[in-house]
Amino acid sequence: MTYPGNHQVCTRCVMDDTAADISFDAEGVCNYCGEFLKRLDHYVDPDPAARQGKLEALVAKVKEQGRGKPYDCIIGVSGGVDSSYTLVRAKQLGLRPLAVHMDSGWNAEVAANNIANLVRGLGVDLYTHVIEWPEIRGLMEAMFAADVRDVEVLYDNALAGVVYGQAAKYGLHYILAGSNMATEGMRMPGEWTWHKLDKRNIVGISKQFGGPKLKTFPAIGTIKYAKHILIDRAHWIAFLDFIDYRKDAAIEELQRDYGYKPYAYKHYESVFTRFWQGYMLPRKFGYDKRKPHLATLVMTGEMTRAEALQKITEIAYPSQRELDADKTYFLKKMGWSEAKLEDYLNRPEVRHDAYPSEAALWERLLGLYRRLNLKVGRLR
Repeated sequence: MTYPGNHQVCTRCVMDDTAADISFDAEGVCNYCGEFLKRLDHYVDPDPAARQGKLEALVAKVKEQGRGKPYDCIIGVSGGVDSSYTLVRAKQLGLRPLAVHMDSGWNAEVAANNIANLVRGLGVDLYTHVIEWPEIRGLMEAMFAADVRDVEVLYDNALAGVVYGQAAKYGLHYILAGSNMATEGMRMPGEWTWHKLDKRNIVGISKQFGGPKLKTFPAIGTIKYAKHILIDRAHWIAFLDFIDYRKDAAIEELQRDYGYKPYAYKHYESVFTRFWQGYMLPRKFGYDKRKPHLATLVMTGEMTRAEALQKITEIAYPSQRELDADKTYFLKKMGWSEAKLEDYLNRPEVRHDAYPSEAALWERLLGLYRRLNLKVGRLR
């Protein structure tokens, strides 16, 4: 089957050949589908009773290891549905989480309101780490100048640095994440993203393109991450995989009990993420991150394939007016002209590893961990 742009599309989900490593069988079903089903079987127990038992065992461990401490776990909150519902369920199960938020200066107002309503309604403490605007803007400018594919590595790296840092501060062993198989289980094509713990890449690009030194940016690299895992014994848990997580039901509960406002697409609680994933990334690199997210919802039965295919033909915004508003906001906040944006979008990609990187070190250490049967937390 072909779809807009003459791309071959999987006959079971909506992944297509914009993913370089995709392959199709005789029926047109892609390898991403098979991989997803194997991962789903590995991470999510289909037996409700067994899953409940695993959840109860996890909660007991978290409570025990948090005994005598002000909190027993860390939960990173963005204002999105997955992290919000993680916080709600953790409290319902009697846990004492510290909610942690990383403010990069791009929070949508609705995200800030969602977080405020949640922490107030649940009675939990919130720690917010703010990266000073001149610093994050300078780092973004360097990433743009470098023409690398994953500018969002800045946000993902900083978030990991903040949550692991807070876990170490309070001596906590559990970070409960909103990552889950139900809404994001389909893997992201490797060429669409970059290694999230590559501090050396961030620093090297910033230095080469006149960016700032890191002061308020809570960077984390491979060695520091290994220390958190092996010495601090911090575990990054995909918490929602322990429950029967249904996104629509979660949104309904959040709206009813906490005045929650949902977003059009996953991760759109950040204005930059909306504009990057919804406009800049497809224009410059040809990657539409909605595809694996929508494919996941198709595979888990939360959306029909026809509905997902229709969404992909539309712009990644509720309306052209909202896209235009975000474009105007981005240009003003970054101090860019329309001409500068067009120049950036029309330049060719430069690979991340054309600059200093610790991705190779990560792969070597990860291989060693696996050979020694050490359990490494998943960072997503």
